[in-house]
Amino acid sequence: MYYVPDGTALAGFYECSECANRFLSVQVGPTLVCPFCGEQPNMEIGPDEEMPVATETAKLLSVVQGADEVEKMDALLSLTVTGGDYSWM
Repeated sequence: MYYVPDGTALAGFYECSECANRFLSVQVGPTLVCPFCGEQPNMEIGPDEEMPVATETAKLLSVVQGADEVEKMDALLSLTVTGGDYSWM
Protein backbone atom coordinates (compact mmCIF):
# COMPACT_ATOMS: atom_id res chain seq x y z
CA MET A 1 0.00 0.00 0.00
CA TYR A 2 1.22 3.47 -0.76
CA TYR A 3 2.13 5.48 2.36
CA VAL A 4 1.08 9.10 2.96
CA PRO A 5 2.91 10.76 5.90
CA ASP A 6 0.95 12.12 8.87
CA GLY A 7 0.12 15.81 8.60
CA THR A 8 -0.09 15.83 4.79
CA ALA A 9 -2.43 18.67 3.81
CA LEU A 10 -2.64 18.04 0.05
CA ALA A 11 -2.78 14.70 -1.75
CA GLY A 12 -3.96 13.32 -5.05
CA PHE A 13 -6.42 10.42 -5.19
CA TYR A 14 -5.54 8.18 -8.15
CA GLU A 15 -6.86 5.09 -9.92
CA CYS A 16 -4.73 2.92 -12.18
CA SER A 17 -6.26 2.02 -15.54
CA GLU A 18 -4.19 -1.21 -15.70
CA CYS A 19 -4.64 -2.84 -12.27
CA ALA A 20 -7.61 -0.75 -10.97
CA ASN A 21 -5.89 -0.02 -7.64
CA ARG A 22 -6.68 3.29 -5.97
CA PHE A 23 -4.15 5.15 -3.88
CA LEU A 24 -3.17 8.51 -2.41
CA SER A 25 0.00 10.30 -3.42
CA VAL A 26 1.72 13.42 -2.14
CA GLN A 27 2.59 14.14 -5.77
CA VAL A 28 -0.32 15.83 -7.52
CA GLY A 29 -0.48 15.77 -11.29
CA PRO A 30 -2.78 14.54 -14.06
CA THR A 31 -1.10 11.09 -14.27
CA LEU A 32 1.48 9.08 -12.30
CA VAL A 33 3.30 5.77 -12.55
CA CYS A 34 1.27 3.24 -10.56
CA PRO A 35 3.18 2.11 -7.43
CA PHE A 36 1.54 -1.32 -7.67
CA CYS A 37 1.98 -2.35 -11.31
CA GLY A 38 4.21 0.36 -12.78
CA GLU A 39 7.72 -0.75 -13.63
CA GLN A 40 10.41 1.48 -12.18
CA PRO A 41 13.64 1.70 -14.18
CA ASN A 42 16.38 -0.59 -12.89
CA MET A 43 19.63 1.34 -12.76
CA GLU A 44 21.70 -1.86 -12.55
CA ILE A 45 20.93 -3.25 -15.98
CA GLY A 46 23.52 -4.84 -18.21
CA PRO A 47 24.92 -3.32 -21.41
CA ASP A 48 22.76 -5.58 -23.60
CA GLU A 49 19.47 -4.86 -21.81
CA GLU A 50 17.06 -2.07 -22.63
CA MET A 51 15.95 0.46 -20.04
CA PRO A 52 12.24 -0.12 -19.27
CA VAL A 53 9.91 2.76 -20.04
CA ALA A 54 7.81 3.88 -17.08
CA THR A 55 4.25 4.51 -18.29
CA GLU A 56 1.91 6.70 -16.29
CA THR A 57 -1.26 4.63 -16.02
CA ALA A 58 -2.70 6.13 -12.81
CA LYS A 59 -5.11 9.00 -13.45
CA LEU A 60 -6.03 11.70 -10.95
CA LEU A 61 -9.60 11.30 -9.69
CA SER A 62 -9.61 14.15 -7.20
CA VAL A 63 -7.42 16.39 -5.06
CA VAL A 64 -7.87 15.92 -1.31
CA GLN A 65 -7.16 19.09 0.68
CA GLY A 66 -6.77 19.51 4.42
CA ALA A 67 -4.89 17.31 6.87
CA ASP A 68 -8.11 15.89 8.34
CA GLU A 69 -9.53 15.02 4.92
CA VAL A 70 -6.29 13.33 3.82
CA GLU A 71 -6.22 11.32 7.04
CA LYS A 72 -9.85 10.21 6.56
CA MET A 73 -9.24 9.22 2.93
CA ASP A 74 -6.10 7.30 3.90
CA ALA A 75 -8.04 5.45 6.61
CA LEU A 76 -10.85 4.61 4.18
CA LEU A 77 -8.40 3.27 1.61
CA SER A 78 -6.71 1.19 4.32
CA LEU A 79 -10.09 -0.20 5.31
CA THR A 80 -10.91 -1.27 1.77
CA VAL A 81 -7.57 -3.03 1.37
CA THR A 82 -7.36 -4.74 4.77
CA GLY A 83 -11.01 -5.07 5.77
CA GLY A 84 -9.85 -3.89 9.22
CA ASP A 85 -11.61 -2.39 12.20
CA TYR A 86 -14.29 0.10 11.20
CA SER A 87 -15.38 1.05 14.74
CA TRP A 88 -13.69 4.46 14.39
CA MET A 89 -16.44 5.64 12.03
